[in-house]
Amino acid sequence: AGKGGKSKRSKSKGSRKKTKKPVSEVDILSPAAMLNAYYISHNAAACLEFRGFSWPGSPKKKGK
Repeated sequence: AGKGGKSKRSKSKGSRKKTKKPVSEVDILSPAAMLNAYYISHNAAACLEFRGFSWPGSPKKKGK
């Protein structure tokens, strides 16, 4: 017969600190960025909103 109900837990490694890469400045007017904006945006307002320039009082998008 086996002994009482204690189970061994595997030891997890301590929380590792992830080294954050420095955020590089991205040119939103580069040819690659403009091509991407052309394909994902329906109009100029949508393009600006995708780039982070939303107008005040705009309705918020609901997350997925």
